[in-house]
Amino acid sequence: MARMTGGEAIVDGLLRHGVDTMFGLPGVQVYGLFDAFARNSNRMRLIHTRHEQTTAYMAIGYACSTGQPSAYSVVPGPGVMNTAAALVTGWGLNAPVLCLTGQVPSAQIGKLRGSLHEMPDQLATLRSMLKWADRIEHPTEAPWKVAQAFQHMQSGRPSPVALEMPWDQFPAVADVTPQEPLPLAPNPVPDSEKILELAKLIDGAEAPMIWVGSGAIHAADEILALAEKVGIPVASFRTGRGIVDARHPLGLNITSAGKLWAGTDLLIGIGTRMDTATGRWGSTRSGVKLARIDIDPAEMRRLKVDVGIVADSADAVRALIPLVAARKDAARAAEIAEAKARTVVDIQRVQPQMTWVNAIRDVMPEDGILCDEVTQVGYAAWIGFPIYSPRSLISSGFSGTLGAGVPMALGVKVAHPDRPVISITGDGGFLFGGVELATAVQFGINLVIVMFNNSAYGNVLRDQRRLFDGRDAGSALKNPDFQMYAKSFGVPSWRVTDADGLKKALVEAMAMNSPTLIEVMTDITQEVIPFEFFAPPKE
Repeated sequence: MARMTGGEAIVDGLLRHGVDTMFGLPGVQVYGLFDAFARNSNRMRLIHTRHEQTTAYMAIGYACSTGQPSAYSVVPGPGVMNTAAALVTGWGLNAPVLCLTGQVPSAQIGKLRGSLHEMPDQLATLRSMLKWADRIEHPTEAPWKVAQAFQHMQSGRPSPVALEMPWDQFPAVADVTPQEPLPLAPNPVPDSEKILELAKLIDGAEAPMIWVGSGAIHAADEILALAEKVGIPVASFRTGRGIVDARHPLGLNITSAGKLWAGTDLLIGIGTRMDTATGRWGSTRSGVKLARIDIDPAEMRRLKVDVGIVADSADAVRALIPLVAARKDAARAAEIAEAKARTVVDIQRVQPQMTWVNAIRDVMPEDGILCDEVTQVGYAAWIGFPIYSPRSLISSGFSGTLGAGVPMALGVKVAHPDRPVISITGDGGFLFGGVELATAVQFGINLVIVMFNNSAYGNVLRDQRRLFDGRDAGSALKNPDFQMYAKSFGVPSWRVTDADGLKKALVEAMAMNSPTLIEVMTDITQEVIPFEFFAPPKE
């Protein structure tokens, strides 16, 4: 046993689970926890922000770019609710993130007497959004509850979890028994009969395709081995990008996959919800068989498939490889190559966005990480920015969380201080968290931000004018002088209008020992809508 406060017991648990970086914003209910951070500053780094939402987004960026757990802490009630959008985004991204928050004093919980930051049943609210949430009632519970949190977070499908603790229990002192990490729930064993059934489907298919998502990132080697043995192309949209290098003959983005969709007779989803093909593309067309490998058994209820295998991606693919017949199909290889080549040409119609995308790829080192945003150039990057390795494109995924881009990218850069990290954002999304330039400067987070300024929530403005007789409402923006804005934080900045200017600014920005902002001036009325490239060509 060790004599420690509730806050110290939590920090001890975090350290035992490998968390040495915390993102947070302090307040009175969590003073005891933040004092524990201070007492352990030689072992744990605290990065504090200017808005609660950023703490959670940074933790998500850290987790998604490393595959390792991350954690953040904010005050209860309005504080933790300020992170709700990030928690939902983390749920969509399968991000292993722990939310640590406070509560009203123990004696006041559930009384609804108007205690500071009180809200009706905070724990129930968190449980409605997350895989698991619980309350630490006393310091003696902290080691066990923290260990449980990490066990739930990382077992099966990874997902955010949360712990709350009453205000008075963070500084309370007790004899505490430390707890080492608990074993994760064992992965389900791949059903041998279903593995054999899938192998037969693959052997009998003329034009199979593999679709991968974030649940397949750790299985990249196995998936590539399977793909190369049979000559199956591997497609992805956002979070699965880089599982197979875009330069590999079998690596497809959503556009090149769409060009092959009409002839595909077997689609194998690995670690993905398969929304693109089953929701957007219409996989129910005659002749297409569907198979899935997913560790989440609930996924087998959500989508009817011909073969469904509940298993870890790497385990299942490893079992599958020796059962499929090796084959070399020159005609199929040529078809895949032709689809990839046509994609490179076709997507250049998305201008000027592809001009900017090409410029960034030209100068970003091979080990660089791109962080997207729901902005015009972000959409183009999904189809036009080649990704070479897993976790090199960090995205808010299907959540499409406006404003998440820069805060998540800050977390990515904290996790990878020696790798180039570039955040692409729009003027609208940037100002959701632009104040965090202060955080970047204070902690030396040398992120390169490329902000595209078209003075609008561009997609909304364009849609409104197209759908409502040229009218728009709430989508045109009056922006500050972003060069002066950056200067006020001591952040070097550039304003550019063409690709050469962007390349030059990027080279200079990546060489600086400072966060940087590059403002790219664009015109929404001149931008080509890229969404046709997210679907198969119309017959």
